[in-house]
Amino acid sequence: MADVLLPADWIKNWEKSGKNDFVQCCRNLSEKGQECATFKEIQQMLYELACHVVKGSLKQDQASGVLADVIDLRDDMPSILADVFSILDIETSGLEEKWKRDHFTQLVLSCLYLVSDTILKERLDPETLESLGLIKQSQQFNQKSVKIKTKLFYKQQKFNLLREENEGYAKLIAELGQDLSRGITSDLILENIKSLIGCFNLDPNRVLDIILEVYECRPEHDDFFVPLLESYMCMCEHQTLCHILGFKFKFYQEPNGETPSSLYRVAAVLLQQNLIELEDLYVHLLPSDSVILEEHKKEVIEAKQIVRKLTLVVLSSDKADEKEKDKDKDEEKVEKPPDNQKLGLLEALLKIGDWQHAQNIMDQMPPFYGTSHKSIALALCRLIHITIDPLYRRVGVPKGAKGSRIVPMRSKRAPRPAECFEDLRKDVFSMLCFLGPHLSHDPILLAKIVRLGKALMKEFQSDASRDDKERMEVLFSCLLSITDQVILPSLTLMDCNACMSEEIWGMIKTFPYQHRYHLYGLWKNETYNSHPLLVKVKAQTIERAKYIMKRLTKENVKPSGRQIGKLSHSNPTILFDYILSQIQKYDNLITPVVDSLKYLTSLNYDVLAYCIIEALANPEKEKMKHDDTTISSWLQSLASFCGAIFRKYPIELAGLLQYVANQLKAGKSFDLLILKEVVQKMAGIEITEEITMEQLEAMTGGEQLKAEGGYFGQIRNTKKSSQRLKDALLDHDLALPLCLLMAQQRNGVIFQEGGEKHLKLVGKLYDQCHDTLVQFGGFLASNLSTDDYVKRVPSIDVLCNEFHTPHDAAFFLSRPMYAHHISSKSDELKKAEKGSKQQHKVHKYITSCELVMAPVHEAVVSLHPPKVWDDISPQFYATFWSLTMYDLAVPRSSYSREVNKLRLQMKAIDDNLEMPPNKKKKEKERCTALQDKLLEEEKKQSEHVERVLHRMKLEKDNWLLARSTKNETITKFLQLCIFPRCIFSAIDAVYCARFVELVHQQKTPNFSTLLCYDRVFSDIIYTVASCTENEASRYGRFLCCMLETVTKWHSDRATYDKDCGNYPGFVTILRATGFDGGNKADQLDYENFRHVVHKWHYKLTKASVYCLETGEYTHIRNILIVLTKILPWYPKVLNLGQALERRVHKIRQEEKDKRPDLYALAMGYSGQLKSRKPFMVPENEFHHKDPPARSTVPPTVQNGPGTASQSASVMVNAARPEDGATDDAEKLKEKSQSTMKVVGKTASSTPKVTTSNGSNLANSKIIKEKDDKDKIVKEKEKDKREKTPVAPQDTKALGKDGKEKTKEDRPSKDEKLRDAKEKTPKSDKEKVKKEDKSQKEEKSKALMVNAESKLVLEKEPSREKDLLKEAKSKEGSKGGDKTAVAGSLKSPVPRSDISEPEREQKRRKIDTHASPSHSSAVKDNLSEFKESSAKHYTNHTSPTITKSKEKEVEKKDMDKSRERSREREKKEEKERKERKRDHSNNEREVTQESKRRKEENGTSISSKHNKSESPSDSPHSNEKEKTKSKSSSKEKGDLMKSEKMEKSSGSKKESRHDKEKSEKKEKRDSAGGKEEKKHHKSSDKHR
Repeated sequence: MADVLLPADWIKNWEKSGKNDFVQCCRNLSEKGQECATFKEIQQMLYELACHVVKGSLKQDQASGVLADVIDLRDDMPSILADVFSILDIETSGLEEKWKRDHFTQLVLSCLYLVSDTILKERLDPETLESLGLIKQSQQFNQKSVKIKTKLFYKQQKFNLLREENEGYAKLIAELGQDLSRGITSDLILENIKSLIGCFNLDPNRVLDIILEVYECRPEHDDFFVPLLESYMCMCEHQTLCHILGFKFKFYQEPNGETPSSLYRVAAVLLQQNLIELEDLYVHLLPSDSVILEEHKKEVIEAKQIVRKLTLVVLSSDKADEKEKDKDKDEEKVEKPPDNQKLGLLEALLKIGDWQHAQNIMDQMPPFYGTSHKSIALALCRLIHITIDPLYRRVGVPKGAKGSRIVPMRSKRAPRPAECFEDLRKDVFSMLCFLGPHLSHDPILLAKIVRLGKALMKEFQSDASRDDKERMEVLFSCLLSITDQVILPSLTLMDCNACMSEEIWGMIKTFPYQHRYHLYGLWKNETYNSHPLLVKVKAQTIERAKYIMKRLTKENVKPSGRQIGKLSHSNPTILFDYILSQIQKYDNLITPVVDSLKYLTSLNYDVLAYCIIEALANPEKEKMKHDDTTISSWLQSLASFCGAIFRKYPIELAGLLQYVANQLKAGKSFDLLILKEVVQKMAGIEITEEITMEQLEAMTGGEQLKAEGGYFGQIRNTKKSSQRLKDALLDHDLALPLCLLMAQQRNGVIFQEGGEKHLKLVGKLYDQCHDTLVQFGGFLASNLSTDDYVKRVPSIDVLCNEFHTPHDAAFFLSRPMYAHHISSKSDELKKAEKGSKQQHKVHKYITSCELVMAPVHEAVVSLHPPKVWDDISPQFYATFWSLTMYDLAVPRSSYSREVNKLRLQMKAIDDNLEMPPNKKKKEKERCTALQDKLLEEEKKQSEHVERVLHRMKLEKDNWLLARSTKNETITKFLQLCIFPRCIFSAIDAVYCARFVELVHQQKTPNFSTLLCYDRVFSDIIYTVASCTENEASRYGRFLCCMLETVTKWHSDRATYDKDCGNYPGFVTILRATGFDGGNKADQLDYENFRHVVHKWHYKLTKASVYCLETGEYTHIRNILIVLTKILPWYPKVLNLGQALERRVHKIRQEEKDKRPDLYALAMGYSGQLKSRKPFMVPENEFHHKDPPARSTVPPTVQNGPGTASQSASVMVNAARPEDGATDDAEKLKEKSQSTMKVVGKTASSTPKVTTSNGSNLANSKIIKEKDDKDKIVKEKEKDKREKTPVAPQDTKALGKDGKEKTKEDRPSKDEKLRDAKEKTPKSDKEKVKKEDKSQKEEKSKALMVNAESKLVLEKEPSREKDLLKEAKSKEGSKGGDKTAVAGSLKSPVPRSDISEPEREQKRRKIDTHASPSHSSAVKDNLSEFKESSAKHYTNHTSPTITKSKEKEVEKKDMDKSRERSREREKKEEKERKERKRDHSNNEREVTQESKRRKEENGTSISSKHNKSESPSDSPHSNEKEKTKSKSSSKEKGDLMKSEKMEKSSGSKKESRHDKEKSEKKEKRDSAGGKEEKKHHKSSDKHR
């Protein structure tokens, strides 16, 4: 030992202080008590002291003196000292230094008076004892000790059995078996037993055995036998009793031996009283632990084999053999297994309440091995009954129940009964854990445990102090463990106990759903593998489930449902897992399964919700089909099942909703399908693009009308289910988060989720996300109370700026809140000031609107850059986004339709003679109540709409500020309001169209209706191409409603004059501020409006044909959807319809085997288009092409014998502008239009409207020059045709008249030309390049000339006479120039005699806000007609010009044009200087006007350029577009050249008076023109 406790200083200063320090230290150690640590420290102190004496550093008398002082400090101090001497004896006996041995001997001698001789003789070596004089001879001492040990331990005591007398045993039995109730004690009997042993020489061991036998027979006398055995054991060896018991157990370990329960009980009592040790007895018991373990493993393997057999598909022939084998095995098992003594002892221990020893035995066995035996499980259940009884009676007994009394344990060593929940932790929870699934043997105990759990949860959820909360948290976690390990597995082993299932649900429903689902997950995936019995049950459940599901049909739902119910009471997780797997494979099972689940318990429904979520979240399943373009069918089936099951049964939704929210947080939108189905089924709100116009109209009414006429299915009995959905959303605060996540995920689908996915799938996911948002928002708006909604939805700026919600979605969510606010404010104002007049109501409504919307107006300013608010006001923006269709119009036809339906129902009820009177009465009352509700709702909506329109009337003047231009205002309006909202939902699409019409009807300042409609209809390609499938459908609805309005105005002059005649939206010229906007000269007249509508129809056709010919999936699909939607109003013109029909037919042929969905769409549209064909009209009926004044056209041209067939062929040709490499004529048309814009922009945006002779001449000459250019191009076409082989059908087209023949030939030749172009595009390009170079110079010169000859705006509308004169002079000049422009000109447009460029030019003029007066239109029509007549006359008579001649003519034309332009420039410059002084005043008058024109027309033209360029931007038609652009540049050169020629020739014939007027106008426009030119450049840059 280390010298630690006795420092060297103490030894040096022993006499002074060392001795006292040593004594004090020993005293301190002894005062600590009798602990083991203290004993060792004292022993070490004494050992160190003795070591110093041995070493010689301390004298033995000093040591013996101090030992005498400390010997009395402890009772065991002599023994400790003897131990120290014994250690030193061993250490010093082998030392070489004899003096150390001498010092030790002297020390022991001096201490003999302190330690008794007996102790020293026990512990010291005999030789040492001899040297000390304690014994005489060590050898004799050794011999004696050996003899004693032999006698004690090895010699068996032999009794002379012959001397034993039977009478002694008889008396012994009599003593033990006597009546013990007369106050006989165990001590008295023990004395008698001793006497009998002595008197009759009885063997003490046999006496003990007889005592145990008698105790076995009298188990009720524990109080007597236990003390007796305790007293008797004082006379015997400690192990004797255990050995005797062991021999008794050994006796029964024969093959067929059965250990009596009495022996188990006696052994258990002796263990409980600690008379024997479990470890000593356990070794005597059989079987051994290794055998038990092997048996358990064997059971597990057998269970797995059973499962394997059940999962294998066994053929019917093999089944019989399998059954016979099983029977043989069962017969073999009938032989009695050997007795398990350990389990018997365990049962006995549990019965007497010895939990500690029982727990020790179970710990040495496999899990649940002991309790898998029913008797042991029941014994443990009884012990738990007794332990929990006081607590259960206090908190668990239901009201009114008494319950049977439980007899407590007699043994004081049994577990202490629980008085509070904390006591359960001591023993009860551990008992239950050992019991495990075998609690199923005692349903009453299970019910008690569950009720205690309910009481515990009630206390846990109540308000308590912090310490109590912590304590309850621990108890709650224990309860969760018990539920997982004991309660749910026990339910599994029960035989369809529905009451127990409901009882357990009473406790489990108090857990949060997260804990519940965790428990179900463990139950389903882990519990069944923990025990062989549970493995078998799982296999049997699956087999039974298969049997039921195979036979489940719609016809046997009830009996199958009962079987499913029985099975589900015990094993819901396994059953539902299998059912869901079947539903995912076969969606036709959904309806019968949903109907069959009506026999489930509440717990089962909750488990079903968990199983659904687990199935949805299965990571092994792909949510996309293999083609990666559609959502997997299993997910769609599960979603449909979810909706049906959650609607029909009261299942908690929180988990499912949270799952969807979590998926959205993770950026996954597939599972929105679930939410969509749940909301649709539970709330009756369905989102579908297939909704009819009647339903859509009904959806714009009140809630009752929506329910009756707005949905496909009848919305009945959704009140409870929608309330449940609402409660789930509000209780778990999921309403707003889901909305925001969906709104954000719309973009996430495209930019995050859709990265590698197929475009078709991305579109579907986007649509699904958007539709679910609309549906979910609609549900919240109609079901949440005002307070709930307002609490949860933040203001619009917070939604957009902080939550990054897209603006359309943010307003969609906020809209109901505004309506609620306004109505509540209005009600408050009504209450404050009572007045029933409608006027007062309107006033209060407007006031409340101002109060509510003022903060909104401020909030929306932050949503867009400040520049936006220069054109539209925040008030207008907020008004547009806050209103709905309900606010704008009353669907009176829908209301009347539904009321009529109800009246018919009531009549049918009256006529039904079979219906009982009571039912009749109820049905009639229901119909009457509905009718009254609808009528009341209609009245309420009518008043509301009136108020809204009044409010809009007051607000309209502040809506559109137009600080930049009208064009910019319309751009902002379309960009920020119309386009985002028209594709949001079907109702919003209708709303946008209606809103535009309403803004027009309200005569809103600065709103150009004409421009708005033009921008909507022109170039829809980009909009259509960027839509998803559903958005395309909604966009189609929007266009349909817009076209409906336009068609209504187009169809009737009176309607047009009434709705548009005097409205500022149709003003085509911007006047000075004080000018009367209603002047007829500024309004677009009816005929010109019809021209404009035709242009819009043409534009739609052109865009549609382009999309159909791209070959792109999205373009084709979307345009077909849009065309289907607008079919009621488009196409109206026959040739346009034919063009579409041809393209769609082509799509059908191409896509039949490639893309079946496009083929189906094309087939559907084609069929509908054919059915609309009878309603289409020729173009001349759609708008008047013929001039209204007198006609000079030769009769052979207009009414010749072949006119009808000719016009038909021309129509067909004209309707195919994009066939092959796109018709040259179409190119000419488009490019000449854009050239006209560039040339005429600096002069004026409305050449058609001008009334001065000079400008009209210039206008007509421009048209003529275009014709010349057309003729030149046609000459080239003819050359090509001559080289191309002509088809035989060209010869068949000859008519009776030679003129007709040539005319009729042209279309077919043109088609041949197109075919040739398709084959040889390169040669065409080369020709175009050569021609293009030769005309670049002419183009620049023409621009200069045209800039100087500026066209003048109309100033005096009374100059109609001059116009007629001008038309005549123009006619004359054209007649003079006939020979110069001779050539074969083919008009590709079905107008009878007017070329396409002229018609298109007219549309362009109107498009750029022209103010076409009636007289100018007449003049243009006359001039065009005469011009075309002359051209046609020339065409019929002149021979074909060859290519060399054509070049010569072209060269001469160019030379003439240059000469004329130079002469004209000189002359005009001279005249301009002379009149400059006279017209200075006129310049000042026109300054403001020209500025306005610049603002209005510059942006308009730039936007038109944008639109005309859009088709060429498509990458699909690069080759075609190159050819187009080259030929168009050549055409522009031709146009400029011919324009110069015409201007120079026309100027010679002008009168001086007209020249003067022309000069004035030109001068006036010069400043404005330059600014416009600048503006045009900037807009080009912007573009």
